Amino acid sequence: QFTTRVVSCRAAELRPEGGGEPVRGFQVVLEDTILFPEGGGQPDDRGLIGDVPVLRVTRRGSEAVHFVPAALEPGAEVLLSLDWERRFDHMQQHSGQHLISAVAEQMFGFKTTSWELGRQRSVIELDTPLVTAEQVEALEKSVNEKIRDRVPVTVRELAADDPEVETVRSRGLPDDHVGPVRVVDIKGIDSNLCCGTHVSNLSDLQVIKLLGVEKGKKNKTNLVFLAGNRVLKSIEQSHSTEKALTSLLKNGPGEHVEAVKRLQSSVKLLQKNNLNLLRDIAVLIARDFKSKPAPKRLFVLHRKEGDSEFMNIIANEIGTEETLLFLTVGDEKEAGLFLLAGPVEAVENLGPRVAELLAGKGAGKRGRFQGKAAKMSRRGEVQALLQEFISHQNPEA
Repeated sequence: QFTTRVVSCRAAELRPEGGGEPVRGFQVVLEDTILFPEGGGQPDDRGLIGDVPVLRVTRRGSEAVHFVPAALEPGAEVLLSLDWERRFDHMQQHSGQHLISAVAEQMFGFKTTSWELGRQRSVIELDTPLVTAEQVEALEKSVNEKIRDRVPVTVRELAADDPEVETVRSRGLPDDHVGPVRVVDIKGIDSNLCCGTHVSNLSDLQVIKLLGVEKGKKNKTNLVFLAGNRVLKSIEQSHSTEKALTSLLKNGPGEHVEAVKRLQSSVKLLQKNNLNLLRDIAVLIARDFKSKPAPKRLFVLHRKEGDSEFMNIIANEIGTEETLLFLTVGDEKEAGLFLLAGPVEAVENLGPRVAELLAGKGAGKRGRFQGKAAKMSRRGEVQALLQEFISHQNPEA
């Protein structure tokens, strides 16, 4: 917590990180703050000004701008409270990134070009097209050894024109930077120009887990990692999943993979058999229709189980030169698939109207119009439309 004063408060809007409508509120500047504004790859802090929640903190030159949902009186003394759990998580991830980047460069010459502190995991972009599994393993072992060595982490400030700044690892200063520069030192391992928040000793990182690498931008590799409490949370989540799988699969964790492989093989076989049966049913339905002494000009069928191939087999078997077919599969009242097949001119005329009635989308050519429907409950309306069309085409029918 920190006591300070409100310098200014003005109406503003905040665009939510996940998108959506802007939130109306106020931008507040304080005499000083303990809330970190986003920057340097690190997200911003959260907290309270009095009892008013701080929804975002950004930097504007030398000022930290706090976005809040309620107005605050300029000149008022306020108590600023920090969301420590979020802050400490960011400290662990950011110091973890410094350590990983420094050791990766020392061991393999891989320079860090950027990084991102994500909500679940963090990513370091390395200036190399390839990082092997053996290198990831060696890097993870080395950084965790340094955590166990309890190496101190210190922060110092230098004037922007101090010659020592040139000797410190840096990706450059922002164009609107003002005042001294801040250097974060991991004793004997790294000196880095950085505005972010950090632990005071590597032992506070607890542990680092490198999750592996992903292909990055051209000639770059993304190294994914977790640090500190995120590792513990990941283990807890994995253990919960493991317990659930043990209950479902009725075997131990070491047998889970083989059990799932057997289930996948079984499902594939069942799907294959099911498709074969659907094809046979489609052929039988079509032959039954054709065997009747006076086939109707309109054939309508709905089946809960089926797919596009099922409907097309029926259309192929019946033939669409003279008969108009309206076939649907899926839920009887909600979503599903539809096929309108028949004489080319009739289908071209009716297809878009059928899709509109079913609140769906479709396309067609050569006497077939098919697509997805959102309101299968309107099948009766489509049937009435098709019956009316046939009656107009053949008044004697």
